[in-house]
Amino acid sequence: MKLLKHITNGIALIVIGIMHTQLAITAGGFGKQFGRFAEQRFFKISLGMAELPASEGLTNFETFAVFWFFYFGVMIIPLGILVHYLERRRIFLPLAFTVSYLLVVAMGAYMIPNSGMTYFMLPHAIFMLIYSRVKKKKYENH
Repeated sequence: MKLLKHITNGIALIVIGIMHTQLAITAGGFGKQFGRFAEQRFFKISLGMAELPASEGLTNFETFAVFWFFYFGVMIIPLGILVHYLERRRIFLPLAFTVSYLLVVAMGAYMIPNSGMTYFMLPHAIFMLIYSRVKKKKYENH
């Protein structure tokens, strides 16, 4: 129970980001596809707009999926660092931030219901919203 006291919403986001990034680059995940990105020195990994409108044979959906999986993982780590920084200094997360985060996660969970977005991030987003409101009220009352 003592360990849980030190786990913040920021740490949870950092862990989610690391897991996402790790899955994108390791052999047990998308390592093969990510290796192709490295062979191209991470430059012009898709044809971009030339692959639109998205269709079979024209669009490389695998490349898009791997890129966004990796990009999201890398992007959420600094977000987690910022949230952790704020929480450790008892600066409460703004309601606009926690509601926005919940809406983005809920949309992702709706669109891909059988995913980590639903099983990990949605409960975390709900927890973060409730936790930040409860902590803020508790702090304001003292």
